[in-house]
Amino acid sequence: MKLLRVGPEGAERPAILAEDGTLLDLSGVTRDIDPAFLATGLDDLRAAYEAGELPRIQNTKRVGAPVARPGKIVCIGLNYRDHAAETGAEIPAEPIIFMKAVNTVVGPDDDVLIPRGSGKTDYEVELAVVLKGRARYLDSPEEARALIAGYAIANDVSEREYQLERGGTWDKGKSCETFNPLGPHLVTADEVPDPQNLGLRLWVNGELRQDGNTKDMIFGIYHLIWYLSQFMVLDPGDVINTGTPAGVAMARPGTPYLRTGDVVELEIDGLGRQRQRLA
Repeated sequence: MKLLRVGPEGAERPAILAEDGTLLDLSGVTRDIDPAFLATGLDDLRAAYEAGELPRIQNTKRVGAPVARPGKIVCIGLNYRDHAAETGAEIPAEPIIFMKAVNTVVGPDDDVLIPRGSGKTDYEVELAVVLKGRARYLDSPEEARALIAGYAIANDVSEREYQLERGGTWDKGKSCETFNPLGPHLVTADEVPDPQNLGLRLWVNGELRQDGNTKDMIFGIYHLIWYLSQFMVLDPGDVINTGTPAGVAMARPGTPYLRTGDVVELEIDGLGRQRQRLA
């Protein structure tokens, strides 16, 4: 299933994208696509969808983030071999973890706001994993498989000066408002047979900047969930941004950082496409 939320900011309603391309209203099944629904409601939703009980939605001018109010956004740094190489970093022995503020999440086509005084706002196409179960001290990576609700596209927007030149941890360069466009869909895990073989691409003003594949991750998705569960409890609705491939502006001498009016487009195989304007 491809789940999404449509409508004005703050008043989105849940929907599903049917196989024929029509949108169906989920309001009769759930108030929202939130952590509580992801933990308990996916089976009921599937039954209602397969029974043809869901009405159509007519007017959808805006698509919001497919998950409402995630509990936390956990991110993995330097998780693609080519990205580690382009930054001159050694391959990490263990996953590098940082966090993004949950209010960075916006819709897939909403404007991205350049922070005041920023000169180094950068882009990162990433596979986002959304959980439906609690991960706490998992015994093995294989246990993680059953805890995944689905997958989405994330743009892990980053301000590199704040991240790397202003002291402290990476978080301050990652948590500016609008810095985590998510969606358009949450594609349920059963529709992604091999999440470790997905092409992911990003363009700036029509120029292809990133062109990678999740098979090049250093640490795979199930390993990441297992690893994180040794340090924190992951809950339903939590989002994990799993890293970005090579091609970010920071690592390409002469490549301009993002400026007002730029257009960034992202896609991942089977997960849809995003388009943001920089404002």
